[in-house]
Amino acid sequence: MIDPRSDAPPRLMDVVRIWRENHGLRPSSIIRYQHWVRRFRAYCRSQGLEESAQLTLAGVRAFAIGYAQRRGIQGELAFCKARSALRAWALALDALGYALPPWEPPPDSNDSSSPLLQAFAEHLARHRGSPPATRRNKIAHLTHFLVFLQARGRHIEDVQLVDIDAFVVSCHTRYARTTVADMCSSLRSFLRFLHASGRLAVDLAPSVMAPIVRRGERPLRALPWEAVRRILRAVDRSSAGGQRDYALLLLMSLYGLGAGEVIRLRLEDIDWHAATLRVTRPKNGVVVELPLLPAVARALVSYLRHARPQHAATRYLFLRRKVPHRRLGGASAVRHILLKHARAAGVTAPYLGSHVLRHTHACRQLEQGTPPKLIGDILGHRRPESTSAYLRIATERLRQVALSVPS
Repeated sequence: MIDPRSDAPPRLMDVVRIWRENHGLRPSSIIRYQHWVRRFRAYCRSQGLEESAQLTLAGVRAFAIGYAQRRGIQGELAFCKARSALRAWALALDALGYALPPWEPPPDSNDSSSPLLQAFAEHLARHRGSPPATRRNKIAHLTHFLVFLQARGRHIEDVQLVDIDAFVVSCHTRYARTTVADMCSSLRSFLRFLHASGRLAVDLAPSVMAPIVRRGERPLRALPWEAVRRILRAVDRSSAGGQRDYALLLLMSLYGLGAGEVIRLRLEDIDWHAATLRVTRPKNGVVVELPLLPAVARALVSYLRHARPQHAATRYLFLRRKVPHRRLGGASAVRHILLKHARAAGVTAPYLGSHVLRHTHACRQLEQGTPPKLIGDILGHRRPESTSAYLRIATERLRQVALSVPS
């Protein structure tokens, strides 16, 4: 075992062992990566550079451009290949305990948005209690609005109702109705803030006309429970990816977790001694403790022992299979996993998004007689209206109140 505190350079064989244990690299990829590592180390020696200091995105780009010039090949192509190999090399060294500089410099938060949008985000956090995800969503919407105004030669102090109407009409041509309604909601909040802070003389918020989105007009998102069981049975648990997907889908099915909750689970959220699972609601930060069901515990143990990358640098529970082993990216990754196994199971539905298992869990609980208030508490809802979206149809309960047909 090498000592990362010594001056001895890392041995390639130790890094290759990490690559193999992480289940993420095929033998052909390992061979290709070793060639790039040897070229990079030779480059550092010839230039008198410290190898660890050059293991950054900027350092690898400089190496790749010089290598491409010497070999007469396209620089961007060489950079793409070198970046993959040397990023995997850096992650393996980190797993072995070597101190390395950040792969990329941390982003400057002051450059993420204009000062006006930063002030609005602070207003949302301080006075509205909006969680970070909501603030990011609204800032993204309003960034589009400010770019639209700039293209029309308008400043925010000079905005008029005709500009707002033109923006909403342009959004109609690019986005779905529900998305346009969300953008209009963000715009109303922003205009109210501008008026309250003295930046606008007239409150234009009441004049923002959003498209009508009727509650319950979308297809039912819940699946029959037998369909969920078929999806779970269709997961091939002989592979590492299958064990991860089975544990993830089982958690969502039995607890009604959303994609944002399941991808944020960390190793320390599982209390094996107390047999509990700690879940943090992404919208309000509320922590909920749930009982660790035996079936879930068995799936998690199998995943952690045989499928989760052993030397991953992150504490998140569910990770990508490829290097770098980061947590799953978001709802789209969860939706992809669900669709993959639903196709294998032959399950089709008008809606198969990342929230379908959450809706299914809520409807099943209602069918079994669980009070709606308790279901809302489990799902983390503050208002009954939020829970009603999940419980639009409960067939068995409707049969109990059905009136007899007169003869």
